[in-house]
This record gives sequence, structure tokens and C-alpha cells, in this order.
Amino acid sequence: MEGTNPVNKKLAAAVSGGAVLVMALSGCGSSDDGNEKLDSWAKQVCDAVKPQAKKIEAANAAIQKETSDNSTPKAVQSTDSQAFQDMSDAYKAIGAAVKKAGAPNVDGGEKKQTDAVKELDDISSAYADLRKQVDGLDTKDQAKFADGLKDVATELDKLSQSGNDALKKLEEGDVGQAMAQQASCKSASGSPEVTKG
Repeated sequence: MEGTNPVNKKLAAAVSGGAVLVMALSGCGSSDDGNEKLDSWAKQVCDAVKPQAKKIEAANAAIQKETSDNSTPKAVQSTDSQAFQDMSDAYKAIGAAVKKAGAPNVDGGEKKQTDAVKELDDISSAYADLRKQVDGLDTKDQAKFADGLKDVATELDKLSQSGNDALKKLEEGDVGQAMAQQASCKSASGSPEVTKG
């Protein structure tokens, strides 16, 4: 019988796909011709994203750790539930940060900002729904629990495949270049030399 372990591995793989979404916020190096307003906007967003990216990474790590052990359904449920809640909170906070920063100083900045905030809020809601789904699973019956986890993994997979289109649009051109220059965005992409104990 397939226990919870292989299913939770699938869950962990799907979750790490979602993490890529936040790392998209870290841009890649270039220059933006000294647009100070845009640099200030990018700094504000990047500084707010950094702790949330760490929170999402920690939630991913927790799900993956629970996968590698031979965990009980109860332990898997508890870990996954908390991880989804953390992710929901983190995406909500990133959305709030983008909203608070205002529209970036570029053509169509307002629409880009509004779309990105809506997308981040939608992702936050989706993770909150996944938490409810995990909380509702039957931990007393291993087979039922494994089946329920499969459904969660499927939803998660859809979530990680789906829309960070608005985020990508937000980061096109000058905005992405301004973000790439911020130290907090550079380290949000998880390069090993930035980790301090």
C-alpha cells in the first residue's frame, strides 16, 4: 500500500515549485539609468520581500523534512497545515508591500502594481484554502489520508504552475533592473554566500 511518504514527497516537489514564484521577485543584474524614484520603490519592495521569501523557504523545508522521515499522518498534517498558513501569510505580506510601495515609476506602472497585488492576494488565498483542505483530512485512516494528500498535491501543483504572470509583468524592463540592484533582492534569491548563522 502506498503510505503517506511518497505522496508527501510529491507535495514537497509541488511546494518547491511555488517557491520559485517569490524568487522571481529577485530579478537579475543590469542598470536602470539612475531613476531614483524607481530605485527607492525597488528598495522598499525588496526589503519587504526578503523576510517573506525566508518564511516561504522555511515552510518548504518543513514540508520536505516531514517527507524524509517516516512520519505519522498527524505529524504530516500538522506540519503541512502550518507551512501552508505561513505561505499564505507571506504572500499576503508581499502583496501588502507592493501595494504600500505604490505604483512603480514606469509606463503602465499602476496597472502592473494592481495586477501583481491581486495575484499575490489570490496566491495567499489559495494557500489558506490548502491549509483548510489539509486540516480536514482523516489522520486516523492512513489510506484515506494518503488519498487526501494526493488531492492537496494536485492543487498545489496547479498553484505552482499557475499565474505569476502579473509578477513577471511587474518586473519587466526598468522595474526588474532596479530590483536587481537592491541587496535585499539579490539575497532573496538564496545564493549560498549570503546565509549568515
